This record gives sequence, structure tokens and C-alpha cells, in this order.
Amino acid sequence: METIDVVVIGGGPAGLAAAREASRAGARTLVLERDTLAGGILRQCVHNGFGLHYFGEELTGPQYGRRMVRAALEAGAEIATGAMVLEITKDRVVRAVQQGVGVREIRAGAVVLATGCRERTRGALKIPGTRPAGVYTAGTAQRLINIEGRMPGKRAVILGSGDIGLIMARRMTWEGAKVLGVMEVLPYPGGLARNVQQCLVDYDIPLYLRHTVAQIHGRERVEGVTVAQVDERYQPIPGTEFDVECDTLLLSVGLIPENELARSLGMAMDPVTGGAVVDENRATSVEGVFACGNALIVHDLADNASVEGEIAGRAAAAYASGKAAAGAVAAAVPGKGVRFVVPQRVTGSQDEVTFQMRVRAPMGASRLEVLCGGNVIAKANRPAMAPGEMESITVQGLENLADNIEIRAVER
Repeated sequence: METIDVVVIGGGPAGLAAAREASRAGARTLVLERDTLAGGILRQCVHNGFGLHYFGEELTGPQYGRRMVRAALEAGAEIATGAMVLEITKDRVVRAVQQGVGVREIRAGAVVLATGCRERTRGALKIPGTRPAGVYTAGTAQRLINIEGRMPGKRAVILGSGDIGLIMARRMTWEGAKVLGVMEVLPYPGGLARNVQQCLVDYDIPLYLRHTVAQIHGRERVEGVTVAQVDERYQPIPGTEFDVECDTLLLSVGLIPENELARSLGMAMDPVTGGAVVDENRATSVEGVFACGNALIVHDLADNASVEGEIAGRAAAAYASGKAAAGAVAAAVPGKGVRFVVPQRVTGSQDEVTFQMRVRAPMGASRLEVLCGGNVIAKANRPAMAPGEMESITVQGLENLADNIEIRAVER
């Protein structure tokens, strides 16, 4: 059996950042990546807009990914690709099978889960109709075009206004397809405002709010869809239907943290985020196991996932060396107007803690407030907030917490 200080599961931006920081801290670090190349989803995101926060310059996804791979390797981390993790035990024995190597059994001093997220599929939506070819998740369509050089179709409807769907509306337009509309059941877009502008408005692609695809038509291939307005329970309203002739339906209806390994460990999970419950060091409820990136919370930006990976990597290296931080634990909970807060626990081991959250509904001029013992200990004004964009606030002086923390969003 191999012995390695820190094993990082997942070679995307968060996992690579964790590996680099763990290696810089002196830990022998191994990244296990199931794909044939490291970089994660960045490899198929050929558009720019990455790296502005993390590297201070605008990069494409592949450029960002290559920089992260190079940084991890230069720091001394080992990256094993084609390596599928089958099991993690509570005493941190990692069992994996690696292409060209076979079964690997590794005793880890600490484990970082950076397994990313997956897309919701048609099966989760229960859309009536036949099962023809031409129904794809937006990420699958992105991979077909950007990596495999194949066009999913020529006339497309997109269900859901998540960022991948918005970006694919533009990408398919660039490749000569006609995008007939983006349907969103909510009364507001699900993606970043900049993507709504740059991917839809700039290309005159209509966005239908409070609409859904109520039926799929076609036997061998999609021939069209029926679209309808929805009520407050997101159910189609009879009499509002209209048909759209198309050969492709792309689904951009949400991302789910990939956490089968976490659940197999009996880890405490947040029912709202779908990720693990963690403290400010990204330590989970399982001793010596940390979580970061989209496996923990679905981020808007790869830049933010990388920053979170750094936190987890440093903490994992400290744990593996016997220098893990300890302290009393206080809860961090969402208050008025806030759906969730990450981290959900605070030990007081850090001088400052950055909390991430999403609001429940669009807000105009507003304010984030952090309360402890009923007193406001930090606040930050915002010109506007929307559920599609992650918010954050940094709080200092949490070393000696006597009460739980509540974060709320209020109109100004």
C-alpha cells in the first residue's frame, strides 16, 4: 500500500489549486483525475472570461486549465490521469483503478474532495413526449462542439438560463445554428447578468421568462417542442402553449455537486447546496477529509473555485503534518433573504473568514449583514443582488465566538 500525505480527488481548478498549495506547504501530494487529461470542465470552455480575478488577465478555459496544471506540477504535485476512485474509507484509505497501472491502494494523511459537479438531465425534469435523438445537456453539447468537432443540430431551443446554456446559445449561433429561444421557468435569469447580455441580448436571442418546455415531439429525431407559460408552482398553464419547430433541445437546468464518495463516508451534507457541511478550512464532518470547488458549492467562476481549493489544500497539508487547527465550533446560518451560507461552521482558527451565499430573490439596492448574538458585526452594501450570482462577505475577529452567526440580505 502506498502512503501519501495529501490525496486530491479531481483535477479541475479547485483540485489543482489544492494540490499546489498542499505541495508548497511541504506535503507529498497526489491528484487522481478520472479523465485522460487534467483541467476539468475548463478543457471544453473555449470562450474567454476566465482568470480575471485569479490571474489578473482574461483567459480561455483551456488556457486557465493549463496554467493550473503547470503550477501544480511545478510545486511538486503528482497528477495521475485516467484514475477512477472507487472507495474512500473513514481511515482515509483510497482505492482507485488507473489506466495502464491497475488498482492503486493509498493510505492518505488527508483527502481533498474536488470532484466537481454534474448536470441535471431530462430524467430529472419528467418532460412528456417521445425519446428522440437531439436532446442534450448543455455541457454535452459544449463538449461535442469544442472537443469533438460535432454540431448537435441546426435549430435549437434551450431550456434553462444557467450560464452553460447561455454560453451555448452564443456558441451554437457562432457555428451557424439558429437558436430560437431560451426558456426559463423562473421570473428572472439563472445565469450571470454579463452572460445574459453577451450571449443573448447581443445576438437577439429571445429569453422567455416563466416558460417551460411542456412536450417534446419527434420519433427518430426531435422535430419540435411545445412551450407554455408556468404558474407559481412552475406547472404549464393550459391555453398558453405554442409550438416551436426545432431539431435540438439543450437542457441547462442546474448543476449538482458530485458527492457519491462523500455520501459513502456518511458525511454531513447541506440539503440546499448539495455539498458537504464544512468549516472555514473546508474541513468536513469526517476526520481528515476536506471539500472544495463545485463539489462543495456550485460556483459562478473558476477563479473562486481555485481560491477555495487553496484553502482546502493548505488545511489538508496542515492536518497531514499533525498541525490541524482546533477550536470551538459555531454555526453559520442563512437569515432573511439568504438561501444558504458556506462555510456552515466556524472554529475561529482564521483571522478572517469569507462567507459565500446566494440570495433567495432578485433585490435592488441592498445590504448583506453578519450578526452574532443579535449584533451586526459586519455589513456590505450592494447596488443589486440576484440568485444567479454568488455573493460573499469577509468578516474579521471571529477567534472567540460565543454565539452562532447569521447572515441576512436586506433592502436599503
